[in-house]
Amino acid sequence: MNARRRPLISATAVAGACTLALSALTACGSGDSGTTEDGKLAVVASFYPMEFLAEEIGGEHVAVSTLTGPGVDPHDLVISPRQTAELTEAGLVVYVEGLQPAVDEAVKQSGVEHVVEASELAEQAPRPEGGTETHGAPAEEEHGHEGEDDHGHEGDHGHEGDHGHEGEDEGDSHDGHDGHDHGGLDPHVWLDPVQYAAVAEGVGEALAEADPDHAADYRKNADDLVAELGELDTAFEEGLSNPETNTFITSHAAFGHLAARYGLDQEAIAGISPDEEPSGARMKDLHAVAERESVTTVFFETNASDGTVQALATDLNLETDVLDPLEGITDASRGDDYLEVMRANLTALQKALGTA
Repeated sequence: MNARRRPLISATAVAGACTLALSALTACGSGDSGTTEDGKLAVVASFYPMEFLAEEIGGEHVAVSTLTGPGVDPHDLVISPRQTAELTEAGLVVYVEGLQPAVDEAVKQSGVEHVVEASELAEQAPRPEGGTETHGAPAEEEHGHEGEDDHGHEGDHGHEGDHGHEGEDEGDSHDGHDGHDHGGLDPHVWLDPVQYAAVAEGVGEALAEADPDHAADYRKNADDLVAELGELDTAFEEGLSNPETNTFITSHAAFGHLAARYGLDQEAIAGISPDEEPSGARMKDLHAVAERESVTTVFFETNASDGTVQALATDLNLETDVLDPLEGITDASRGDDYLEVMRANLTALQKALGTA
C-alpha cells in the first residue's frame, strides 16, 4: 500500500510524447489563415489547463482565447455562435476529449487543421508504479458517463490497482481506458504533473507545426515548462512519502490520476461529474472507509457546493479543506496559475495525509 517509486519525467519519455504529438494533430480542412490581424497564431483552448499550456508555450507569438470563462463549470459548457466562429478560424485548438461534450462536437465540426487532444498525449507519459485505487460513485449515479464501474474514476491512462491501472491489458481494465476511448472516463489528466508534461511537449510540437517560423521558440518554451513540471512532480513525490494514511475523500472523482501517480487512494463522494448527488449506500461506504483508513479530512472544491462534504465531515468529526481540480482560476483559487494552485494542493494533501 505504501510502496513508493520515482517516476521521473525523463528525456526519453518526453521525446516519445514529442514524436507521438503529431498523431494528435488532425487535418480536417484548410480553413482560414489561423492568425490574428497582428500576425499572431490564433489558439483556442477549451478551458483553463489547456489555456495555461498555450500561453506558457506560445508566449508572444500566440493570441489565446478560452471557451470556458472563470467560474464556469467546464462540464456544463454550452458553445455560443461566437465561440463556434472562433473555433473555425483558429490556427490551433487544444482540448481534452470527454470533459466537455459540447466542445468535443464543436471541434469535430470546426474544420480546423491543427487540433491537439490532450488525453491522447497524456497516455504517452510514463506509467506510475505501486499506486493504489481510486473510488468514485457507482455507475448508476454517473449521469451521462457510460461504461464505468463502481470505481468510475480509475484505470485512466495507466493508473494502478485492480481497476485498469498499472500496465493492464486493455481487455483487463474495468473501463477499458488503456485505449483511446475517453467516453465516460476520467479526463483530469492535467492533475498528474507527469501526464501534463507529456501534453505540454505535444502542444509545443503542435504549435511548431502550425507556425513553423517560431518553432524553435515553442520547443524551448515547452522544454522549460516540462522542467518546471518535473520539479513539481518531485515535490509531490517527496512531499507525500510515508503518509500516515494513503486515503483521502473528495467531493467528486477528479483526482484519480494524481492519486495513482503518488500511491494514494481517492474516495469520491460523487463520480466524475461534480453535480451528482451520492446515494445513501455511498455515504455509508464512506463512513466505513473514513474510520477504517483513519481519514482526517474531507476535501471540497473552490467552485462547487460543499453541502454534502460538510454533512459528511460533521457526521464523522473530520476536518474540511480545499483540493482544487484546477478547471479554472478565480479569486477564490489558492494561487494565480496552475503551478501555484498545484503546490497549494500538495500542502493540503500533506496536512490531510500526515506527511506535513
